[in-house]
Amino acid sequence: MLECIPTRKVEHTAGKINPAKTCQPIGAMYAALGIHGCLPHSHGSQGCCAYHRMGLTRHFRDPILASSSSFTEGASVFGGGANLKTSIKNVFKIYNPEIMAVHTTCLSETIGDDIPTIIKQAEVPEGKIVIHANTPSYAGSHITGFSNMTKAMVTYLAEADGQAKKNRVNILPGWVNPGDMREIRRLVADLGVDMIMFPDTSDVVDTPLTRKYEMYPEGGATVAEIRDSGNSKLTLALGSWSSDAAGAELQEKCGVPCVPLHIPIGLKATDDFIMALRKEFGLTVPHSLTVERGQVVDTLIDTHFHYQGKKVAVVGDPDIVIPLTEFLLAMGMIPVYVMTGTPGGKFETEVRAMLEQAGIKESIVKAEGDLFELHKWIKENPIDLLIGNTHCKYIARAEDVPLVRVGFPIFDRAVHYLMPIVGYRGCLRLIELISNALLERRDRDAKDEDYELIL
Repeated sequence: MLECIPTRKVEHTAGKINPAKTCQPIGAMYAALGIHGCLPHSHGSQGCCAYHRMGLTRHFRDPILASSSSFTEGASVFGGGANLKTSIKNVFKIYNPEIMAVHTTCLSETIGDDIPTIIKQAEVPEGKIVIHANTPSYAGSHITGFSNMTKAMVTYLAEADGQAKKNRVNILPGWVNPGDMREIRRLVADLGVDMIMFPDTSDVVDTPLTRKYEMYPEGGATVAEIRDSGNSKLTLALGSWSSDAAGAELQEKCGVPCVPLHIPIGLKATDDFIMALRKEFGLTVPHSLTVERGQVVDTLIDTHFHYQGKKVAVVGDPDIVIPLTEFLLAMGMIPVYVMTGTPGGKFETEVRAMLEQAGIKESIVKAEGDLFELHKWIKENPIDLLIGNTHCKYIARAEDVPLVRVGFPIFDRAVHYLMPIVGYRGCLRLIELISNALLERRDRDAKDEDYELIL
């Protein structure tokens, strides 16, 4: 594909060659794994389920479990109602999860299966729960699917008992790695605030190796916690695309005020996260977090000459790219190209406003983007650094550009999903990754007489 990139300018009027996203069901499956004792269920063909499991397994390097309605030609013609009813019966009998989270696929959506009615007619054992989310692959992206399943958790489970709200916060973390969720939990704990986080995939997709196999690991938000989220004092919805819908549903259904925020990536977004909790709960920020923040500022001063003025392209999920772009501007870098594969004009508006405030006017910002198109832009106007997921490695190799891997999926490097990029510790890790990528490039290209020991 790289050899086929034309040298002349070509405008694509329809379709995508290499879209910077994947499909909704993989996001719904990941969100469902954030419920304790949950088995995700793909209402479609076995191939769809295998593809989504494979994507998550390769990223997290942990076996991802899910069941399937196993559509064949008959279900494709007559509908998948019988398949889903049988699946529900078999899943609870054989695998015994606490809850089943059903998500649809292209085929079941095209057929038009009425999932709520099918679930009502199914044999659900007493004490067990089935929830669902509509996630057609031909619309939105994996982030949309994550959002739809998170909203379904609220719709099916969250309740308010009518009593005074508890002095507690709900955290909707958005699509981030389990290492990020663990770091968000640490920040809230250091502030001394009681919390419920859902979905929570920590200790689910990053389980330790022990002598005993656990089909349902100890991690994840429990059904009881999600139910009780309707009695919390506040909800922080982190990431507009992945969390706002669930936060708005929780506010409407249970009367829990929702504050939408960026995922706390970078200095400002982390400050906003901490100050939102400080304002609502009237707490004092502990000295330990003040020290962490000071270390970030000190490191930015110590290392600014590594990346100051460097041109960078950023591509990935919108809830990651927006605060990351904000942090790159704070570092003094120039985001020349900013792209997400997820649809939504709000992305372009928000990023352009950031760039204009920083005095940058020549950048290209695009939602529902195509990596093929990004490659053409970089070929026409080269950059110093590319930030994105594993799929960007082909662009980086073809154009000889350093690549910093951030986001989903990362198939070709290890440990990323365990190491946070959120919070002040995440700031330090991003500075390290960016600085070292540029320094490695400088060393590689240096003449013998310029090959310095100290940079």
